[in-house]
Amino acid sequence: MLGVKVFREFSRAILLLMFHLSLTLSCWVNYLISIHQGNQVNILHHGARDGVTGSCHELQLGKYSLLIDCGAFQGEEAKASNDITFPVEPIRALILTHCHIDHVGRIPWLLAAGFRGPIYATEATAALLPLMLEDGLKLQLGLSDEKCEAFIRLVRSQLKPVPFDCRAQIMLPDGQDVSLSFRQAGHILGSAYVELLLTDRRKVVFSGDLGPSNTPLLVDPEPPLHADVLVLESTYGNKRHPGVETREQALKSVVEQSLKDGGAILIPAFSLGRTQELLFDLENIVNQELRQPSAESPWPNLPIVLDSPLAMKITQAYQGFKRLWTKEAKARLDNGRHPLDFDQCTQIDEHSDHVGLVNRLKASGEPAVIVAASGMCSGGRIMNYLEALLPDARTDLLLIGYQARGTLGRELQNGAKEVMINNHRVEVNARVHTMTGYSAHADQQDLIRFVKGIEKGPTEIRLVHGDRPAQEALARRLQKVKPDAKVIVCANLNQD
Repeated sequence: MLGVKVFREFSRAILLLMFHLSLTLSCWVNYLISIHQGNQVNILHHGARDGVTGSCHELQLGKYSLLIDCGAFQGEEAKASNDITFPVEPIRALILTHCHIDHVGRIPWLLAAGFRGPIYATEATAALLPLMLEDGLKLQLGLSDEKCEAFIRLVRSQLKPVPFDCRAQIMLPDGQDVSLSFRQAGHILGSAYVELLLTDRRKVVFSGDLGPSNTPLLVDPEPPLHADVLVLESTYGNKRHPGVETREQALKSVVEQSLKDGGAILIPAFSLGRTQELLFDLENIVNQELRQPSAESPWPNLPIVLDSPLAMKITQAYQGFKRLWTKEAKARLDNGRHPLDFDQCTQIDEHSDHVGLVNRLKASGEPAVIVAASGMCSGGRIMNYLEALLPDARTDLLLIGYQARGTLGRELQNGAKEVMINNHRVEVNARVHTMTGYSAHADQQDLIRFVKGIEKGPTEIRLVHGDRPAQEALARRLQKVKPDAKVIVCANLNQD
């Protein structure tokens, strides 16, 4: 009996050794194939190839692939279907850069197409994702609470949170071992650029959306030391932003000028990212005015209203991940301040309270700062404020972010005198202001600085997530920064 047992153990050891040898051999075969093919990295762009929404990129690794983001199309680009038109069987994992809908909004369709693999994300993104998807399922698809809960349970079961600067190993069925790391991108809470170290030691980096430099709430993105292939966003590849350091004073000036005529100040803002940056600055302005009181100052008694249930939940998440804040933001907390939850900010949750405030402001014309979603005026509670208050010349509308083609926000930004809201024709007498200091995207200089900071490589740069003029303008600049790199304008690619 003892001899049989020893024989079984010996056989098991031999089988394990043969298994590991086969994996090693498979890795070497893949490596030799990649050399034979000229180190070609094959990437398919299923969205954000010639526009700024619908981010979805497939990194093909032989018979298998990894999907980086799966976003919905928005604005004019929403004419494209959110249906999954590519096979999901080869996809072994979904990797998320951050939680904006144009990067995660097609996940319901991906799961409906049969994808059941792991979903890798940073810890903060993993915490925010159920909130963002649930909001979209209810508002856009009209799903019941029961169906939403079932879907969110499925998403949670597939989520694999990975802390920043840690490694996760993705083992493909053919033995390829891909190392995944998330690095801070500074765009919104939890946003990351993705480093993928392939079996043959090549490194592919997907930027996701990079944030601007010197924002007071979130840390700046630091470029990787090495990248062989870089997939880079180009939203503002042909534009420069005013310095972030001036935005708070600009906000203060616009609000004070608007208050001279009375009426409400409407600020459409994305629930995730833009709202928290805005609250951070408003709190600082109020704090300064209270420390240096003046009889002429309108700030101590100015109502500031956050009217967005989703933004309220996300703001709580921001507070739960204070470790990701900048030193400046943490210092305010240490001094006993509450940058995202200050006394003068009233939060509205119930729909009945929302309707009551809209009617009150329409009737009274009293001053108030209203922050509500959506940021492009394409839905959400801001629509009721716009319908009621745009005809009033005392109203000021402050647009603080990118307004996609085909959105109401873009119409208003372009000076429309009449718009359609909730199937009603609405006259626009309100004054419309645009502030770009609140853009959560890196501008051309930030993008160039990011690429210039890569010490080794890249040999290939693929520009995505931008209109064709933005991609082409950035390509010309990057070719001078990295003359040995092949710079690809993906808007000009034909994938068919």
